[in-house]
Amino acid sequence: MKPIFTEKAPSPAGHYSQAIVSGGLVFVSGQLPIHPENGEIKPTIEEQTHQVMNNLEYILLASGSSLDKVVKFHFGESSVITNLQPLTGGASAETWQFSVSDEKQKSHLILRLASPGGSQDPLRIDRETEARVQQLMADAGVPVAPVLFILEEKDGLGPGYVMERIEGEALAKKILHEDKYAAARPKMAKQCGEVLAKIHSVDTALLPPLQKLPAGKMIKTMYSLYGSFGQYHSVFEAAFRWLGDHLPESSPLKLVHGDFRNGNFIVDPEGIRTILDWETAHLGDPMEDLGWLCVNSWRFGEIDKPVGGFGQREDLFSGYESASRISVDPNIVRFWEVFGTLKWGFICIVQAFTHLGGANRSVEQAAIGRRTSESEIDLLNLLTQRY
Repeated sequence: MKPIFTEKAPSPAGHYSQAIVSGGLVFVSGQLPIHPENGEIKPTIEEQTHQVMNNLEYILLASGSSLDKVVKFHFGESSVITNLQPLTGGASAETWQFSVSDEKQKSHLILRLASPGGSQDPLRIDRETEARVQQLMADAGVPVAPVLFILEEKDGLGPGYVMERIEGEALAKKILHEDKYAAARPKMAKQCGEVLAKIHSVDTALLPPLQKLPAGKMIKTMYSLYGSFGQYHSVFEAAFRWLGDHLPESSPLKLVHGDFRNGNFIVDPEGIRTILDWETAHLGDPMEDLGWLCVNSWRFGEIDKPVGGFGQREDLFSGYESASRISVDPNIVRFWEVFGTLKWGFICIVQAFTHLGGANRSVEQAAIGRRTSESEIDLLNLLTQRY
């Protein structure tokens, strides 16, 4: 284990290092937007973000690792990185966008990394497996961003990969309300069915090792995790019992995306361009993806359009059946919609305790934690009304 120090980044304020190198990985401490020479903190968020990025860059350089080093290896010594910006940072992964330029061209790219000290969520796959699944999806004709390379231990950035950045919109509320996507919205439910049919048709023997999660195991695993928080909800208990009483018959396990919903697509005026976020891919019942897509939380207020807030189940089923030649049983999709609604309610509990426990103090996570009541209402509607 090697501590890192550079005068080009702020000195640690306590008894810790700017970074530690261990096991081929660089673990960087949290950074404040402090100028290392004069201690100044600029007033605007843009200036502060720029300073934090500079501090991180110099620490990574001091550790013998940097994205610049990796890019020069893959794109050539004349390559220059610009516009490096964080997009998201979750419990298990963080995402950055950047551009690479040389004398001939400019490429717009995405970097996916494991979060430092990130979650050991047993239902999520690692970044290398995620990249290999995505590569296989591209070969199968599924619309995904091409993976350019997978990071290696010698790169010093930890597990991750770089892929092309696809232009378009991923924010669900913009997709549902902006005029530029008005022509796309009526097409998207059927497109979702067609895309899911391609995902589910992939030969599972070609996949990297993935967890096998049939319905019964999914329920058992989630109930165990739910119980570990000691936050029992009578509606959730009723939903777990309903799911146990309505288990679908066993069927061959297929590749399941695991988080196929509005917000995980990139959309342009013609419709769906790219499917994002493969970190919960597993082997299971393919109808799980259709049910999750219909969960009320992913309609973003457009409750009369059960498929992602933009379409009807009939169009989703039609697209799936025409592409797969497999009939969709609405009752099985309903089972997975109930499961998905309960799953989102449980995720809200997890988000709340991530904040309350101090693992990640976040107003957003605290607010999400208060949304368990929405899932309870949705579950009551699903369990007491006809489909």
